[in-house]
Amino acid sequence: MKPPRVAANADRTPRLRTLHRVSAFLLGVFLVVHIANHLAGLAGENVHLTYMTAARRVYRAPLVEATLLAMVAWQMTSGALLLRRRWRARKGMVATLQLASGAVLLGFLAIHVGAVLAGRMAGIDTDFRFAAAGFHTHAWWLFFAPYYTLAVIALTTHVGCALYWRLDGRVRNAVLTGCIAGGTVAGVLISLMLAGVLARVDIPSSYGAFFGALFR
Repeated sequence: MKPPRVAANADRTPRLRTLHRVSAFLLGVFLVVHIANHLAGLAGENVHLTYMTAARRVYRAPLVEATLLAMVAWQMTSGALLLRRRWRARKGMVATLQLASGAVLLGFLAIHVGAVLAGRMAGIDTDFRFAAAGFHTHAWWLFFAPYYTLAVIALTTHVGCALYWRLDGRVRNAVLTGCIAGGTVAGVLISLMLAGVLARVDIPSSYGAFFGALFR
């Protein structure tokens, strides 16, 4: 007799979750560098560009970049499968936060990676000004402000939930709360910076034209 389909899915989920975590750890190294890149902009646009130029020598090396894109694709695929299999079976607030933050990250990665690749194909340097251009194109800041803020919060929340299951007692609650709070502060600061609230941001006309055409 063949085993029930649900049992087969349940048997595969631990292996899928393990592979998801391994790729998340490796991808997380890049994400730390990437978020630090954005936060460097708090010290000024020139500081951001200097930091980014140095970091790009590593993560834009052909082999490294291809590996990163492959891991992003796997992270999105495995995350979507885990979300579909585990959403109805979730129990408790932390499980809900983990899956909901994963869903937000899934949507963000699909949009963000697609936009960056489209910008590069159009010959645009996808730097700090590229990220900021959406805030300065008509009323699209209404989309980009929550888009960037929620993405950072979702990332730190997802990491916090993963750590929560490996810790005990009050420590795990403190770690999860700290991750959410830290992500909220970082997300708001990055959005304010990109919007030009904290410092002036000069957007080349080509960047604005790209976003204007993209969201027309």
